[in-house]
Parts: sequence; C-alpha cells; structure tokens
Amino acid sequence: MTAVTRAGADEAAVTEALRTVRDPELDECIVDLGFVTATEVRDGRAVVRLRLPTFFCAPNFAFLMVADAHDAVLAVRGISSVEIVLEDHFASDQINAGVSAGSGFVGSFPQHAAGELDELRLTFRRKAHIASMERACRRLMERGWSVDDLPRATIADLPPGAPRDGLVRRRAEVGLATSPEAPVLVDDDGTPVPRDQVARRLRMGRTVGVSIEGNAHICRGLLAARYPESATAARAHLHPVPEEAR
Repeated sequence: MTAVTRAGADEAAVTEALRTVRDPELDECIVDLGFVTATEVRDGRAVVRLRLPTFFCAPNFAFLMVADAHDAVLAVRGISSVEIVLEDHFASDQINAGVSAGSGFVGSFPQHAAGELDELRLTFRRKAHIASMERACRRLMERGWSVDDLPRATIADLPPGAPRDGLVRRRAEVGLATSPEAPVLVDDDGTPVPRDQVARRLRMGRTVGVSIEGNAHICRGLLAARYPESATAARAHLHPVPEEAR
C-alpha cells in the first residue's frame, strides 16, 4: 500500500475544509462547483487558487468566498498561514489583498462599499433555508403526510438522510432551533407557520429552490465555457449536484 505523504494528507485536509465554503448565491460548495483549481501545502503554509465563472462575477459574492475559504483553511490543524488567490477576476487584486490583510469588505473597497456583508450573507442563508425546508416537507409528503399535517411536523419526523441533515445545517447557520422537537415549518424568526400559510410558504420555498438550481446550472455552464480545459468544470456542468445531496 502506498504511504500518504504529510503534504498530501495536509492538502486533503485543506480540500475538505474548502468543502464547507459555499457560494452564497448558489448554496453549493466551491469544490463541487469547480471553483477551486489548486491547493498546495508546504511547511504549514497553504496556498489555494480560485476562479469564478465570469470575469465580472459580483465582487461582494467573490469576497465572501475568498474570506470564507481563508478562515476555513486557517482552521485546519497544522496550517499556520494561508494565502487564497482569486484569479481572472476584475477585482482580484483588491479582494486578495483585503482578505490577506483582514481589512473586511469596506476596507477592501473603501470608495464603493456601504458596509460589511453580514446582512447579505444572512439574506442568502435564509433563502437556502427556505428552499431546504420545502425539500424536507416534500420528503414527508412522499411518505404520506398531507399539507394539513405539516404544521405538526418536527425535525424528528424527518427520515434520516441528506434533506434532514441539510435542513439542520442551514437552520444552525441562521440561528434557528435544531433540536428534534423543533417544528419543521417556520418563518425566518423561527415562528411556526400558521396552517393557512403553509401552502404559500411551500410555494415560496419551491420558487427559491428552482431559482438557486437554475443559477447553479448557468454558472456551471459559464465556467465550463470559460475554461474548456477544466475536466472538473465539464463534469460539474454535465452532472450537477442533486438537490437531495445539498
């Protein structure tokens, strides 16, 4: 059996850490999307290279991904310093320098940024939660639950698997209860959805989910078109991540 070198093990750990970083708009990890092009670890220093589907991808989304990647990799055991290099983007220099210096979005774009990106991040996390909640309810209805039954559904009622795990993760990200007895159908503040609003909430969740899936498909296609030599991009375009696995 071939031994795994220390550098190889560290790079594998870095890749796993990057799997926790998600495109805020697409709600998928940057590894599966094909945004990570290279990782290198030497003597505790990690260098990660990223690229995006277009030269003009929104700088606020790009900044969030670079900053999140930096924090995720720096948390890996044995990593003492991190450099995240965003390539082929019109704001690469500002973003790379700002994240490296810990300047925040405002410090990186002092003449353009109105504030930091916490509210933007929360908005997209809430959208991801709504879509995930609808998928979880759909799974219950596949198992015989009716729309009228859903107001009494709790997390404990969800069958084990990706939809339940995804819902719990997204609820934790927006500060909602994740205990087994917590109701599945809730508003953004955690208030249970009234019975007469259930159908409307489900329609909203499905609409948001379709939008997210459509944007992800478009981005995969743009990435594959921009970098046709990328096997990862081509595979991602041809075989998008199933919604159940998100």
